[in-house]
Amino acid sequence: MPVITVNTNKVVQDMDNLGSPLDYFRLMKPRVMSLVVFTAFVGFYTATPVQGYNIHPFLACVGIFAIALGAGASGVLNQWYDRDIDKVMVRTKDRPIPLGKVLPSEAFSFGIISSILSIMILGLAVNWLAAGLLAFTIFFYAVVYTIWLKRNTVQNIVIGGAAGAFPPVIGQICATGNIALESVILFMIIFLWTPPHFWALAIIRKDDYAAAQIPMLPIVSGDKVTRKNILIYTFLLVPFSYMPWVLNYAGTFYLIIISLFGLEFLRKAILLYRQKEGSEKSLFLYSILYLSFIFAGICIDKFILNNY
Repeated sequence: MPVITVNTNKVVQDMDNLGSPLDYFRLMKPRVMSLVVFTAFVGFYTATPVQGYNIHPFLACVGIFAIALGAGASGVLNQWYDRDIDKVMVRTKDRPIPLGKVLPSEAFSFGIISSILSIMILGLAVNWLAAGLLAFTIFFYAVVYTIWLKRNTVQNIVIGGAAGAFPPVIGQICATGNIALESVILFMIIFLWTPPHFWALAIIRKDDYAAAQIPMLPIVSGDKVTRKNILIYTFLLVPFSYMPWVLNYAGTFYLIIISLFGLEFLRKAILLYRQKEGSEKSLFLYSILYLSFIFAGICIDKFILNNY
């Protein structure tokens, strides 16, 4: 009778290599997801109330959770498709799929299931217009940006940036049941912010993108053209950020915040254009701070206007 032997060491090793809950959470790009949640909340909180439309606070929280889940699902599908280039980029080689912590098939299933759940939860708990826009956002990021734009055009970040700009619009739809100019302005602020933010990173990580054959602007057109375009988009972004105040959606507090942070953004963009050493990293890090404070500013301003 044949004897069947089992290599217990290999079994234990294989079990150790299985993805942990933390690995799956990392697949969802938690830092990006947190920014999505924040901007969606600002879109929700600052939306002008519509008579006859009310949402229970608990359902509002469920809606924000669904938006977060949808954003995470987009990140999972992005990492599933980009697993080949993630292996060769220093910035991404320690992600769960390149490390072998999560199988590509498992990541794909997780991303699809999470996408469907997020859309269904938002539709059933809040409204189907918000759910429809969330579905479109997931599709835009996972398919239009990741599969079509990212590897094929130097304008990948510019066009693909729309995916990251939709959350405040979804937040407003959750609060009011429709799309209004307020959230469109917030959309445009994020849309104009995206190119300076990511092109500064692209200059820093130029070798990474070159190794992965991603046609980022510094690789295709050079650093000088990239710096010029960063400056152009900054000159578009900073004046446009005054629109909530110009249209009376925000008050004096927001005006002060946008003026202080906007001038500093312009200063850093000019230093970058003049090729000052370390200006790329300085602008990249500051751009995160800028967007966070701008959206926090409009949120705090709305609180002040409503309570004092």
